[in-house]
Amino acid sequence: MTSEELALAMRKDTVQMIHNSHAAHIGAVLSVIDIVAVLYHDVMNYDCKNPKMETRDRLVLSKGHAGVAIYTALAECGFFDRSELKKYYTDGSVYSGHVSSKGVPGVEVSTGSLGHGAGMACGMAIALKRNGSPSRVFAIIGDGECEEGQVWESAMFAAHHNLDNLCYIVDYNGLQIDGKVSEVAGLEPLDKKFESFGFEVIKICGHCFNQIEEAFEKAKSIKGKPTVIIAETVKGKGVSYMEDQVGWHGKAPNQEQYELALNELREQQKVLEAQLAEIKD
Repeated sequence: MTSEELALAMRKDTVQMIHNSHAAHIGAVLSVIDIVAVLYHDVMNYDCKNPKMETRDRLVLSKGHAGVAIYTALAECGFFDRSELKKYYTDGSVYSGHVSSKGVPGVEVSTGSLGHGAGMACGMAIALKRNGSPSRVFAIIGDGECEEGQVWESAMFAAHHNLDNLCYIVDYNGLQIDGKVSEVAGLEPLDKKFESFGFEVIKICGHCFNQIEEAFEKAKSIKGKPTVIIAETVKGKGVSYMEDQVGWHGKAPNQEQYELALNELREQQKVLEAQLAEIKD
């Protein structure tokens, strides 16, 4: 399975899970899936049979409302059986709407209150660094989340302590619950702001797999300071009628919309399979 195939499988899981549970945040999940897929397929060191392995890399989903992206990745990568995904958002389930570490193997911390994950990632990174661990810490942060003061307090801390084992990824899809980020509280120039805080800044398309992989490879080579990857993404990526639509922040697809989404994803799978077959030949 390639990272592209993993991402497509995660998208199909996502649409099914959110439709069946009548949950929310499908747009935020779909925008970040390609990044999460590359992290699990190509970048992070982990053992799905030993989720607490000391030398594992850590991933903190600071934008915790996109928890489905983590659950689907963990299931597809063997941390638990895919049948567990049917329990998402049901009464008594450990698979809550915002990502939870309680009872879910592979989830480092529970998140949801925006901004907190950035600081927790810093704590992990400095502890690992002081212990001489080779492990790295990745934190996925929403663009709307960057309006939170804690993100910038954590950034100041990370640079001050030269946390070169820390990599932030900003999921820059341009939309938040109240509308366009540029209209709610504009972030620009986001790259210059992070640079002024002492970060190495890498800007990419968050749906171009080669760019994502190269960005993480470059981040690994940076010494003496933390890195932030600013990934320009599309909210609702992969389902045409959801793309770049703020309304898909907080609702689930009905039956007709669900079937339409799955049909689109099946067509994408056919195209991807043809491309991979051509490369193989």
